[in-house]
Amino acid sequence: MVIPSGVVVVTDRRLAAGPLIPLVREAVRGGASWVILRDRDLGYAVRAALARELREIAPGRVIVAGPDPLGGNAVHLSSQDACDQRVELVGRSWHGTETLSDEDYVTLSPVYPTSSKPGYGPALGAGQAAGLAGSRPWLALGGVDSPERAAACMAAGAAGVAVMGAVMRAADPARVVSELAEAVAS
Repeated sequence: MVIPSGVVVVTDRRLAAGPLIPLVREAVRGGASWVILRDRDLGYAVRAALARELREIAPGRVIVAGPDPLGGNAVHLSSQDACDQRVELVGRSWHGTETLSDEDYVTLSPVYPTSSKPGYGPALGAGQAAGLAGSRPWLALGGVDSPERAAACMAAGAAGVAVMGAVMRAADPARVVSELAEAVAS
């Protein structure tokens, strides 16, 4: 099983500085290793079409947030979601208190204060996130908006960083992802 690592871009079309598909294409060009399709408020047909487009940009590296993989093989579940379908990769948003079962990885958040969800927290910090995760593969999520923060998460043992706002709001998503990817790889 391949676990998401590196820079994982989380979509949010409402935060996006431009059309989502070209933005994600630029993020992947800049070094994003995975994409999580969030945008859970879209209708099924629109969201399924978006998932297909993203899979063309990042083949084999698209995870769908929610229990329905929309024709794919990877899901990222909230703390309340259950997945009834057989998929190859299961991730879960985890805050250290929810019961886990057979997830392949978790996201821990917020690692840092985040402008995408003001007041959400308190921020864990990379060290506390690592302590919560234990030996479970984890992605740092929330406020990972600089190479320094990305590097700190990796030094603490994260498999990668999941980034939404810093990439979605970027005028140059390829540059932002490239800088984060360089820090993650160091």
